[in-house]
Amino acid sequence: MDTTPTPSAAEAARTDTARRRRTAGAAAVAAAVEWYDYFIFGIAAALVLGDQFFPSASPVAGVLASFATFAVGFLARPIGGVIAGHLGDQRGRKPMLVLALTVMGLATTGIGLLPSYDAIGVLAPVLLVALRVLQGVAVGAQWGGAMLMATEYAPPGKRGLYGSMVQLGVPVGVVTANSAFLLTEAGTGGDAFTSWGWRVPFLAGLLVLVLAWYIHTRVEETPEFREAERRLAAEEAADGEGRSPLREILRGNLGTVFLAGGSFAVNTATFYILITGVLDYTTRELGMERGTVLFVSLLISCFQLLMIPAAAALSDRVGRIKVYELGAVGLLVWAIPMFLLIDTGSLLGLAAGTFVGSLFLSIMYGPQAALFAELFTAETRYTGASLGYQIAAVLGGGLAPFVMVLLLEATDTSMSVSGYIIALAAVALASIAVLKRRAARA
Repeated sequence: MDTTPTPSAAEAARTDTARRRRTAGAAAVAAAVEWYDYFIFGIAAALVLGDQFFPSASPVAGVLASFATFAVGFLARPIGGVIAGHLGDQRGRKPMLVLALTVMGLATTGIGLLPSYDAIGVLAPVLLVALRVLQGVAVGAQWGGAMLMATEYAPPGKRGLYGSMVQLGVPVGVVTANSAFLLTEAGTGGDAFTSWGWRVPFLAGLLVLVLAWYIHTRVEETPEFREAERRLAAEEAADGEGRSPLREILRGNLGTVFLAGGSFAVNTATFYILITGVLDYTTRELGMERGTVLFVSLLISCFQLLMIPAAAALSDRVGRIKVYELGAVGLLVWAIPMFLLIDTGSLLGLAAGTFVGSLFLSIMYGPQAALFAELFTAETRYTGASLGYQIAAVLGGGLAPFVMVLLLEATDTSMSVSGYIIALAAVALASIAVLKRRAARA
């Protein structure tokens, strides 16, 4: 019997493949530009924002103030996750992703145009905090939309790999943000960079609006959401009641949300310690050159571009939780050696310590998108996955650089920061153990 597909069937298959790739590519680019906008604030907080917006006789106080503003964005991320998750489970993944990109582009550009404390006084830090809150809301809304656009369009058996395309937005964002600051500093010089050059990377936020328009006009809604929408419409017609994804999560899946957040906090905390806290620590305390530290961070992020999809593809074969747990164990074991190497103050020590640390981060981060998506049904997935991720961001990432500075000042040793990472890793492993037991019962 001839089983060769007819031309129409072959054409439909090609069209479907092209649609999947276009959607995954758009989601990956959306994540990359969104994280670029978010990360440049962290770099600027470590380098210039303290002097520009929080003038103080104490350099430590200025850094703490700028890192506190950095953390405000993380506190706002659950707000974005709740709002976009609720609406995204009701109205679709795509419109929430477009809205998140638009808000992020406008907020980032606003920071680049914001006058300093010397120009408008106390209004400058107030506006800076407000714009950082908008950045936090936007990135909290973005991750769930981009992740679901990719994973819900993934071919069978490749959800982890497709989800990792969105996860690559983090190292791509770090590479482009660091590159933007390195190039700007090289092109403007020390005084000019401190005075106005730091603003240039923020003004690139306008490009995000172009991407938002592209996704709005060229990318389709995911098939899983359309199917869930039809199913829920039939149920609502039968019982006459509307639905609230947020209420469903709070009533039936809140424990899973907190377990997801607890499992991931160590990853996001260690990540921001490495890209932001270590930048301040090595330049201010260890006397290393700023450009050298940024260059190491850039190389490490390039390495993650390879490791994240590799870990995700492995999770498609051996299981999400096994790969995810391996990364958490690695962070626990490596926390002390990592800072012992960084404390040498040498380029080799910094590179070795952060390289291995980023390896374990990548092993966790690769399968995380697919893992979180699979913890919830399609009807509540945007809300549940977003909340879990953003809770981790608050508990880990947002406070991590601030906590790091406080620990270093209080203890005068980086081993206290290692202890902080170890404690979060222990929470992660306990959360993962519960998730594994639940999966086994299911």
